[in-house]
Formats: sequence, C-alpha cells, structure tokens
Amino acid sequence: MALPPEKASELKQIIHQQLTKMDVHSRIREVLAETIREELPPQHQQLSQEDLMKALTRRGIIDDVMKELNFVTDINDKEITSTPKPSTHFVDRQTAMLKKTNIDPTRRYLYLQVLGGKAFLEHLQEPEPLPGQICSTLTLCLHFRNQRFRSKPVPCACEPDFSDGFLLEVYKESLGEASKMADATTMLSICDPVHIVLIKTDTSGETTLVASYFLEWRSVLCAENRITNVAVELLGVGTESKVSVGVLNIRLEMYPKLNKTLSQEIVTTQFSLERQKTAEKERLFLVYAKQWWREYLQIRTSHNTRLVKIFAQDENGINRPVCSYVKPLRAGRLLDTPRQAARFVSVLGYERAPIIGGGNSKQEQWCTLLAFLCRNKGDCEDHANLLCSLLLGFGLEAFVCVGTKAKGVPHTWVMTYGIDGIITFWESLTGHRYIHNPIKPDDPPIVEQPKPLYPYRTIGCVFNHHKFLANCQPTDAVEVCAFDLHDESKWKPMSGEAIKSVCSPGATTALPPFPPLCASSVDAAVTSNELELQLRMLVVEHRKDLGLSTVWDDQLSYLLSPALAAYELERTTGVSSGNEEFQDAIRRAVPDGHTFKGFPIHFVHRNARRAFAACLR
Repeated sequence: MALPPEKASELKQIIHQQLTKMDVHSRIREVLAETIREELPPQHQQLSQEDLMKALTRRGIIDDVMKELNFVTDINDKEITSTPKPSTHFVDRQTAMLKKTNIDPTRRYLYLQVLGGKAFLEHLQEPEPLPGQICSTLTLCLHFRNQRFRSKPVPCACEPDFSDGFLLEVYKESLGEASKMADATTMLSICDPVHIVLIKTDTSGETTLVASYFLEWRSVLCAENRITNVAVELLGVGTESKVSVGVLNIRLEMYPKLNKTLSQEIVTTQFSLERQKTAEKERLFLVYAKQWWREYLQIRTSHNTRLVKIFAQDENGINRPVCSYVKPLRAGRLLDTPRQAARFVSVLGYERAPIIGGGNSKQEQWCTLLAFLCRNKGDCEDHANLLCSLLLGFGLEAFVCVGTKAKGVPHTWVMTYGIDGIITFWESLTGHRYIHNPIKPDDPPIVEQPKPLYPYRTIGCVFNHHKFLANCQPTDAVEVCAFDLHDESKWKPMSGEAIKSVCSPGATTALPPFPPLCASSVDAAVTSNELELQLRMLVVEHRKDLGLSTVWDDQLSYLLSPALAAYELERTTGVSSGNEEFQDAIRRAVPDGHTFKGFPIHFVHRNARRAFAACLR
C-alpha cells in the first residue's frame, strides 16, 4: 500500500515522537556500547545492522516498542453496514468501545483498578454461563468526593472476573481553584474514603445488596513507585455483617507521579490521630446522650415506651447517630420541585431488610445513600431520609418523624414546618401529602373536630441534620400533638453543639458526603414500547386460553396516552389537567351503543408479568 508523501512524512513524525517519548535512542546507545564491549573481539569492533537487531530483540527493547504502539480504530468514524456472520448463535451486541478519557494534566488523579475477585464462596456451585444465556451478575458501584462510577456487570462466580479502572479526581474544595495539583501532604488531609458497594442482580432483574465497604486509599501516598496493591475483604450486610463475602484485588496508582512520597510513619500516625479524635468525639456524644435520656425519663417514666431513636445501625451493623443519615441534598437539574422529589423517592422500591428465620421481628438497617440508590430499593427509613435530605436541599424546614402506623407498626415519614406554622406530613413511600390539623381535646363537645386523613398513630421524635427533638407531651398520639418545636415543655431538644460534633460535614464519624444523583440510564420511550409489547403478548395468550380472540385498536391506544400523562402529572404535582380534551377525543372514537371503560393502575417496577398478574387480581 503506497502512501502519499505528506502522509508518509506525518507517519515518520509520529513514530519519531513515540520513540523519543520512550527514550529508545539512549537505550539503543547503551545496548550498542555493551555489545561492542562484551561480545566482539578487540581486533574488529565493527557491528553489522543484523547483529544490532539481534541484540535489541534479545533485551526485549523491540517488544517494548511494539507494545507501546497501540493501533486503535475508532468505531464511531465508520458506519458498519452489515453484521458479519457470527460463528455461533451468540452475538455480542455491545462492541467493545475504546473509551478515551480526557485527563487534565494540571489535576491530580487516583487511578483505581479492580483486578478480579476471589473466594466468593456463595457462588462456588454456579455453573459456567453458556454464551447468550442470561445469568445472575455482580456490579460494583463507587463513590468518591462527588464522583460516581459503575463497573460492567460480570457473571456471578467464585472468582468473578472484574477488570475495571476508575479515574478519581483528588482535590480539596476549601483551597479553591489553586488546589488543582494537590501535593502528598494536602491529600493526606483528605479523609474521605472511596465507598464501594457490591450489588447482585438476579435473572429476573431483582437487586440485592451484597457488601458495602469504605476503602482507605491514602496508603498509596507512601508507596515507593506511586503504585500499591491491596486485597480488600468484603463483609456481608445486616445480619451477615461479620461474614466474609469475598476478596477484591485492587490496585491504586497516583497520576501524575508524586514529587515526593510520604514516609510510612507519617501516614500511620495520621490514621491513628484521626481514629483517636473520632473515638473521643463518639465517647463524649454517648456520655451526653445517656445524660439526656435520663433527663427525658425524669419528665415521665412512661417515656421509655416512646419511639425516641438516637442511634441507628447502618448496613454494616455500625451504630451511628440518626442525624448523620440526613444532609441537605441538591438534585441539580434532575428534580425541579419538592413534589417532584417526593414522586421520585416514592417510585424507588420498598423492601424491608431481610432477616434469617421467621417471626415478624423487623431487622433494623438504615442504609447509606449510595447503597440505597444503587440497589434501587430500601426500607421506609431509607426513603424518609432521602426525601428529607432533598426537601432540605429545596430550602424547606424538613424533619424525619419516627413513630407508628396502625396496629403499632414502627414507621418513619417526613414533616415540613411552614414559616406560617402549617405542618405538612409527606409519606415517602407513596408521595402523598397531608396537612396536620390537631384535635383539641379541651374544646367543648359542640365544637367540630377535624378528622385526620393520615395513617400515622403515634410520634416519638423528629430530627434533621442539626436538630433532634423528643416528644414530651402527655400523649404521643399524632392527632392531638402540637408541633410547636420551640416550646421545650412539648419537645425536649438535644444540644445542637453535641449533634454538630458528630454529624457536621467535618466530623470524621459522620457518613461520607452524599453521592450526587445521576440521570436515569433508562430510555423511557424504548422501555415503554417494549413493556407494551410484552403486556400485549400476555393478554393475547391469556385470552387465547379462555377461547377468545384479541384485536388491538392502535388509534384508541394512542388516544389513551394523554390520560396516562395526566395521571403521571397529577401524581407529581397534585394538579390534574387536560381532562376535557381527553373526554372529547374518547367520545368521538367510541361508536354509538358502545361503552368505554378504563382503569388506571400504578406500578413502581418494570416487570410485565407482575403487572399483568396485578391487573388480573
């Protein structure tokens, strides 16, 4: 293949740059000098080109050069017109796209590589998946200082084949733009860990939280050649938080190279100082909480039966102050209004924390936000914490309420305290809002009392990121409760300073900063169409079994879309609109003597079979 002269000179230029970059010239000089010195007799120190090539090949220099020259074809440049014939019936639809990352040379990066897993013994018996067969998968989700990453799903196995790299930017906000290139000492003061969450997705698409781990990455600051390898043992969650799930091999590398690394002693001392400081803060808070609780019980002995929750266990079984589970969270442009935030939280799946064994005892597990978002489902506490955080982000005075529903079932919901004193309850599992009008038991019987519409029976305490208040009114029934939070005879507050010491962003005991919300990766239009086709198939088969034929009217089906959109809008905003046009269109479409019947059903999943079963019920 002949190249035009300008292309040839361009290619020569690229090769020259590559060889200069690898410093090949000086290496060739060294080999040349060594070969002349060692291998040739002193009388003729002449060296042929062939001898030099042999010497370079023997020392692996040519191999190095060939390895460095990567030939990348950019898939986006050329259109693939036809699919080549597959050798088997298995077609890999996702071609391996080589993604190039733009690295800013003025910033400091931590390159975290996951080099596979070992000893995932639960999957010891899993057979090798056949090509094209759907199997259960494991996915890693990472969060570090406002950056979120997700690995490619790999089939469940005893040694899962994770091979992903993540480029984490390391910077310190407090130093502003000047902190673009953080040095080792600055990075040592960044105590945010890398939060790693492992999710299992089974063949039906159900997700399970397998492990949640906080990786201390700063050991790389004292590594000799800026690289360190760590084997991370992942422990289970909830009741299995002491049981090993498996081991991940992780490699950490700093980019660009550190000018000077820190000594091992400095890093170890920093870690132990942080641990001591944390332990001391936690001890002081515990002493204060015990004293506060004694004072609360002195008001009335019956208070010990109220749901006043000061600490809660996270997925790893660690006790944390409840205030650390809530922080003002801004959703950027992803959510526009507080009511949209309530709608978003309500469509995340609801699932009680699983327990081993029967009985109706509830396993307590308040998940960290990353674990809740990645698994896409959680308990009522997880929903309430997220909704409260989002409402705080929208500038409302929001609190998480801990109490009970009917039959004394423990429950949490969210309350907003209006500037005009109006109290609104938000049910985080449904998105419903209720205005609270208290019943006044002292009023004469002739005065009509409001009927509460909300499902809540009792309330023990309310909290957000910097306040904690326990209900000390004579009765804890919600309907007669007065929410005058500044009146200490009705609500006993905890010291704001004490809460701040363990829950403020700088406190090392607090959970790491909240991960940002990410836009949905689901294409709504495509998914809707697929779901409609699956439901049509299920309806046709069901009617066939009953001996009925099925005809679909595409025009009528299109006319129903404004109604679905209106229901969705009503769920989000509480306002219904466009009903007149819908009714007019339907009246025109339905022939005389026929009746139109439609009934909306709301689902928070995308499983066609489950939706159809619910419709039949």
